[in-house]
Amino acid sequence: MNSDSESLQHQLLDWLLADHVRTGEHSSVECEEIDGVENPLKEAAASKSGEQELGGKPQTFQLGEIPTVQERFQAVLKRRLQIQSQNHPPLFPWESELIDYPEFVNEPSIALVPAWGLMAQQAKLNLPVHLPEKIFCQLLEKCQVLLTSSLPLGAKLVQVVESFFPNDSQTINDLAGLVLRSTYRSVDTLEKMPNIQSDYSDLGPRQQMALSLLAAKQLLDNLTLPISLTHPVVARQWLTSAGTLSIRVELQCLGKLTKLIVQGELPTKGILRLGGNGSQAMAQSSSPGNLSVELCCGQLNQTYTLEVEFPDLGQQPLLFVISPTI
Repeated sequence: MNSDSESLQHQLLDWLLADHVRTGEHSSVECEEIDGVENPLKEAAASKSGEQELGGKPQTFQLGEIPTVQERFQAVLKRRLQIQSQNHPPLFPWESELIDYPEFVNEPSIALVPAWGLMAQQAKLNLPVHLPEKIFCQLLEKCQVLLTSSLPLGAKLVQVVESFFPNDSQTINDLAGLVLRSTYRSVDTLEKMPNIQSDYSDLGPRQQMALSLLAAKQLLDNLTLPISLTHPVVARQWLTSAGTLSIRVELQCLGKLTKLIVQGELPTKGILRLGGNGSQAMAQSSSPGNLSVELCCGQLNQTYTLEVEFPDLGQQPLLFVISPTI
């Protein structure tokens, strides 16, 4: 019997005892023969009244006898409820009869967890060890949530990773400082990194923390697009299961008018949404190819967001942050 059935039976038992035993009401459940005795409570009561009618000395209960009877009564009720639930199992609200559900799903078309089309980007990260898909997926989700936050990068890294190691906040803070000072960005540097282990699960806690912090830092870097008048163009690429997404952002000054222009090369049909300063621009395509959106910048030093959505991949939009400065 599963824990939910046990809990339901305990609640029902407590209700029965509270409403019927303590208030002196008769239970509607008639006890059948138990260890050769029919309805032991009734016989105990009859025996007591019989002694009083014969003029005998009234029966006195010793301390502990009444709780013993109650415990016996509770055990009887519990046993009867267990038998009843086994013979007549409860149904879910959507069921009209008992149905045997499979323990697992064999059909690949029925997925309990949707495929994460943006997972392929991990191949572009400079990491000495490949992260499990579940870990990478959760890191990416947390990075997306914190991307538009005004927190400094170090605080973002700590918040992204600390949920994986809730009891090691100080260690994560110390390692985050080391990661911020690290130069593990280029392929040349990566080749010089020590080969620690071949599997994430074989790493020690500190190594897993450091690896997660490195991945989070690179994800936040890739999703942030700093742009300025002195460096008016920035480009990013993101690998998806459908191919490579290429993004090019340009800051144009035409007299007093400043425009933010985003050009995207999409591997499948998709949507670009550029928003900020109370305005939004959107472009949509029904096939792979190029899309562009633009927005007038009322003022610099303000954050803009770029969402790239791929309906065929069934994913949440991929969020980028654009930070124009003077």
